[in-house]
Amino acid sequence: MAVCARLCGVGQSRRCRRRQRQNQQDQGSDSEMDEEEEERIVGHRQADVGVGGGGLESDVATAGPSDACEYGSGRVNRRSFPDHTGPPHPQSLADLPPELLVEILSLLPGTALPNVSLVCKKFRQIVNTETIWRRRCTEEFGMKEDLRKMEVGGVSSRDLYVKLLHPYRHILGLWQPDIGPYGGLLNVVVDGLFIIGWMYLPPHDPRVEDPMRRRPLFRIHMWESKKATVECMYGHKGPHKGDIQTVKKDEFSTKCNQTDHHRMPGGRQEEFRTWLEEEWGRTLEEIFHEHMQELILMKFIYTSQYDNCLTYRRIYLPPMMPSDLLQPGLFKGTYGSHGLEIVMLSFHETSARATKLTGDPNVPAGQLTLDVDLSRPVVLPDLEQQRNIEELSRLVMGVHKQVEREAEQQAKSSNARDATEGACGGANAAEGAEADCGASDGCQPGPSTTSPSEAQPFVLPLGVMARNEVYPRTCRKCFYGTGLIAGHGFTSPERTPGLFVLFDEDRFGFIWLELKSFSLYSRLTDHLAHAEAPNMERFEAMLRNMQSWTS
Repeated sequence: MAVCARLCGVGQSRRCRRRQRQNQQDQGSDSEMDEEEEERIVGHRQADVGVGGGGLESDVATAGPSDACEYGSGRVNRRSFPDHTGPPHPQSLADLPPELLVEILSLLPGTALPNVSLVCKKFRQIVNTETIWRRRCTEEFGMKEDLRKMEVGGVSSRDLYVKLLHPYRHILGLWQPDIGPYGGLLNVVVDGLFIIGWMYLPPHDPRVEDPMRRRPLFRIHMWESKKATVECMYGHKGPHKGDIQTVKKDEFSTKCNQTDHHRMPGGRQEEFRTWLEEEWGRTLEEIFHEHMQELILMKFIYTSQYDNCLTYRRIYLPPMMPSDLLQPGLFKGTYGSHGLEIVMLSFHETSARATKLTGDPNVPAGQLTLDVDLSRPVVLPDLEQQRNIEELSRLVMGVHKQVEREAEQQAKSSNARDATEGACGGANAAEGAEADCGASDGCQPGPSTTSPSEAQPFVLPLGVMARNEVYPRTCRKCFYGTGLIAGHGFTSPERTPGLFVLFDEDRFGFIWLELKSFSLYSRLTDHLAHAEAPNMERFEAMLRNMQSWTS
């Protein structure tokens, strides 16, 4: 009661009020003394902290019963409070402010966030913050759209990640459709608020340097419901129901559930005319070559069988090495009556290889169309002699015969080593191998390491057919190589000698001597997302698998 009376300013007697005024004066003098003492204590405490001692924990640990407030005297012992004036140091992540926790957790991959939400209730609430999932969608999948617009529509960024992007992440990348010998090129990407499978088509023959055409085959989105919806985009009646199934690793299939959307009112004739205009940019009447008409009609009949179900296998872009002659990648090339096809140029030590991604009934997709020996450069003669096909054949066939002789010598040496190993053991065989290498000009000649030479004049020999008469008139280098030719149905395949011509970083050509034909290749400049090979071993394994698919 006495304490309450003093706090209220009243008391039972004048002596109580007089005692109160005296206590106030004492408190004022004590405060002045405490300010001086506080400066001294703070100075000592800063020195202790500089040495590594003192802190919130030590202050709390040394506090005792004597540190309590003395109500009767009006004095407070300042040792009961920490000396620092800033916020207390957090002892765990849970002590951090929510905005800082959002910033930290948004750095984690989306697959780790569900485990974080199991730690405590606070973390579960923080993990549900849209800012975190918005950042995961942007950084992991490259989404550039304003996700807030979708959140206003009722679809959260968390649902977008959990129900769309993460479940279908395994189909992102570069794929080759299984359409018999014709193959193809599909790139599945996050496009806006959709996952879209774009089929890339070469430009119309023979405009090899025109940009690629692309057509959507399917899309996945969450616009109409809270779950991912797959739609087929084939046909001319707009999106309709579809399905995607994962067959096994690096392989998936698409299925159309409403194939009537693919049909046209005019029947197959209208569908063929529409397809021909899209595929070739012309009508059948404008194609005068009878053999070419047969090839076009055959392709339409074959590919139309796959309009309701397709299987895709993963492919990679070739990795870049410092010693590569030029940047590897995808190129469009002319293939006579078959039109333009897509090849993948890659480098393997002393050789450059072009593998077909799209093919034809003669040489199907997946086969090695060009094999260039970079250790065997060919020096071109002057322009007058370049126009003579006989002179060019003499140069290339001279290298070709040398290659055959060396191959025979290596085969004989290999047989001799096998016989020696069987009779004398491995030591004598090693000596025999060294002797063989010394006898020839090196077992494996290295690639040309000279810097790219200045541009030299180039002209096609008379009598060599070219789909497009506009081709570069200068080149950097030429190499001996072989091209794959075969009969219809990939019968009697054989490698025939030819000349690989490097024009610049984005164009090269190949002269098929036996066919007296010239193919011009131009680089694809489209950005193909999620297509880089993890390493060279995975890429080479993919090439072997591609050849086995169509062999």
